[in-house]
Amino acid sequence: METNPLVKHNVIKFAYMHLAALYGIYLCFTSAKWATIIWSLLLLEAAKIGITAGAHRLWCHRAYKAKMPLQIILLIFNSLAFMNTATYWVRDHRLHHKYMDTDADPHNSNRGFFFSQIGWLFVKKHPEVLEKGKTIYMDDIYNDPLLRFQRKHAILVIGTCAYLVPTIVPMYFWNESFSNSWHIATMLRHVLTINLIFLVNSIGHRWGSRPFDKSIKPVENLSISLLTTGECFHNYHHVFPYDYKASELGDTKFNAATLFINFFAKIGWAYDLKIIPDKTILARIQRTGVDKTLWGWGDKDQTQDEINGVEYLYTNRKAA
Repeated sequence: METNPLVKHNVIKFAYMHLAALYGIYLCFTSAKWATIIWSLLLLEAAKIGITAGAHRLWCHRAYKAKMPLQIILLIFNSLAFMNTATYWVRDHRLHHKYMDTDADPHNSNRGFFFSQIGWLFVKKHPEVLEKGKTIYMDDIYNDPLLRFQRKHAILVIGTCAYLVPTIVPMYFWNESFSNSWHIATMLRHVLTINLIFLVNSIGHRWGSRPFDKSIKPVENLSISLLTTGECFHNYHHVFPYDYKASELGDTKFNAATLFINFFAKIGWAYDLKIIPDKTILARIQRTGVDKTLWGWGDKDQTQDEINGVEYLYTNRKAA
């Protein structure tokens, strides 16, 4: 298999971050204050929302629209996540959808679990990624004033949101030590954000069910969806990428990003939420879906015929 040269500074950076995160775990059990742990968990969830509801569903797929106050919140959360700028993230993700699991896919799952999880950040991009990346439509992103601001002032904006504020708040408000603040609220939280979100790239293209299109690698995996605020109803998402829910189950407890968007829709800050009609989903299942692994979260006693049936799917979707 073809390999790419290592990006040495990334290898060093991520090695340090993961070692610091491991030390952060140790500090959680030995010296950290509960307020610091709770603060870190809140930051983690906000960061994941910044990727899932922000970079992914809003900016990449334009699955809904957001008024300026919500856009600002999502930009702050996205900067907190620090998975590069939203502009960079969107380009890679659009490339991933267009050239899924090929050499032009930045985190091509055919290159192995580690590569698709985080190893793709350790090496230079495949030539196909660079070449096909030039074909991706990005005018809407380049013309977005907030995303232009984040990109232009990335060091200041991301540095403040991802590193400065998470570290200083515990030190200032409840007299936490710098070591605990840095290793838990900043490093551990950052490493968890990256690795949890990237589970969709690795596990989300391997282990689960394919009820909507059994010919592609993305799967439905409830466990990973719970860890990623609802992002691993992945077989559905690759079939219907413009559904704002990124899942067929709608606004359930399994999809925190959808609940987040729905809340802001109720107060008028999110609008034009795109959904896929039931008849379109059912027609696609009958044409290309339902693999032998069933649903991944469904009743093991259900027969294949029941799972393949229109009534079964319709009832379960409405019940959710």
